[in-house]
Amino acid sequence: MPGTGSLARQLLGWQFVIVAALLGAVAVFSAVQSREAYTDDQSRRMLNVAEDVAATPGVRAALLDPLRHHQLPTFATSARNLSGARSVRIALPDTRVLTSPDPAQVGEPMALGESTVRQGRAWTGEVGGELLAHVPVVDQNGAVVGIVAAGVDAPSLFAGIVHSPSEALAILAVATVLGVGGSLLVARRVKRQTLGLEPAEIAGLVEHREAMLHGIREGVLGLDAAGRVTLANDQARKLLALPQDPTGVPVTAFGFNERIIDVLTARTEGADQIVLRKGRVLVLNRMPIDPAGAVVTLRDRTEIVALQNALDANRSTTDTLRAQAHEFSNRLHTIAGLIELGEYDELRHYVDRVSGTQRAWQGEVSARIADTAVAALLVAKSSLAAEQGAGIRLDPASALGPVDERLSADLVTVLGNLVDNAVDALGGRRGWIEVSIAHAPDEVRVVVRDSGPGIAPEIAEEVFRHGFTTKAAEDGGGRGLGLAITRQTCVRRGGSVEVHNDNGAVFTARMKP
Repeated sequence: MPGTGSLARQLLGWQFVIVAALLGAVAVFSAVQSREAYTDDQSRRMLNVAEDVAATPGVRAALLDPLRHHQLPTFATSARNLSGARSVRIALPDTRVLTSPDPAQVGEPMALGESTVRQGRAWTGEVGGELLAHVPVVDQNGAVVGIVAAGVDAPSLFAGIVHSPSEALAILAVATVLGVGGSLLVARRVKRQTLGLEPAEIAGLVEHREAMLHGIREGVLGLDAAGRVTLANDQARKLLALPQDPTGVPVTAFGFNERIIDVLTARTEGADQIVLRKGRVLVLNRMPIDPAGAVVTLRDRTEIVALQNALDANRSTTDTLRAQAHEFSNRLHTIAGLIELGEYDELRHYVDRVSGTQRAWQGEVSARIADTAVAALLVAKSSLAAEQGAGIRLDPASALGPVDERLSADLVTVLGNLVDNAVDALGGRRGWIEVSIAHAPDEVRVVVRDSGPGIAPEIAEEVFRHGFTTKAAEDGGGRGLGLAITRQTCVRRGGSVEVHNDNGAVFTARMKP
């Protein structure tokens, strides 16, 4: 049975069924063709017999003279014996039969069917299961004086094959050889293409693949050569915020940013490409599969980046405390030295100057920045920048009123990343960093400028889109991701971030309250 056994046997069995059906169709077609050819041949032969009888002068004379009608059977019998026809009948123009092999037909009307013999035209066709040829007998004036009908039994469906068996057998033999040979080749090729696996094994592999793809925590995205999605497991749909069934849709139709599209379409190559998608930090790896397309794996690094940011915040706090401790230690050494030298007046002036400077910066920040988290960030970053030879100053026009916790957290993220980027841009050189914060009912604007070398114009947009700065690219640092997160935070807030040069880099971030 075609439904049992190995895949090759099943295919071979079904091919045999198909071949048998085709051979049956060929046999029927050949039978029909042979019957038509046999019918044409017999029709022409009967027409010749009827024409010979109709052209016999004795037949014409006997039909014209009723006293000589008894002579007609002689002509009919002679023609039937010589030609091998089943019947030769002669009738009057009114179709009354004068002679016939069947005595019961004598004197009865001859069945003409659709014959045109009464109009004086010869005709061949099938009437009552008999293949007949009708030929009119005409006198010297062209008038019809009688009808001659010669006939044989109508051939059956396979009459042609019976009369020409060698041709039919040759056709069937060739069709059989071609069909069986083709079936064997197809079965062999399919077996090779399926690597010898049987249907149950292939189904098991597919089920195993589906379970594996939907069970792993990594996202898997399949793409064809045209950039359309062919496969997306549950994790990929979750990480990339894809619809339930994204198959067949180009990657450019999902609203991805240019960075993701560049990685998915191989315009950006390399391992562990970091991209941002709706608040998630993803790591993408693209593996080309020629010529089918590519497979892209996705990992969620949002939690790792969050932990890294928390670690950076702790490190920043530690660095700030260390810087403050170092600064405090230097001041204590100075105070101790002045005491040993007995310079008490100078000591009093030094203490007043130091405490006044610190109180002045803290008072300036507190007076203009009402949010405690942002104010604390500026005070802490001032000590950290001072250790690296940079000074932070606040634009006198800055003002920030009370804000909600979410906006405060976003301001800390944006301002902290921009200040860190400015400190890195100075590269340990002495310089300054100016911070300006403007708070309007419909927008909060943060501007951070530095006295560094500025941003190369050709990468002014790349630092956000690709998530890197020149320093980060050289040193392998993480500032590029910070700038990308800064843009994401601003865009999520309905704003933007941009950079230009004005005696140094100027970063301007805007957010909706």
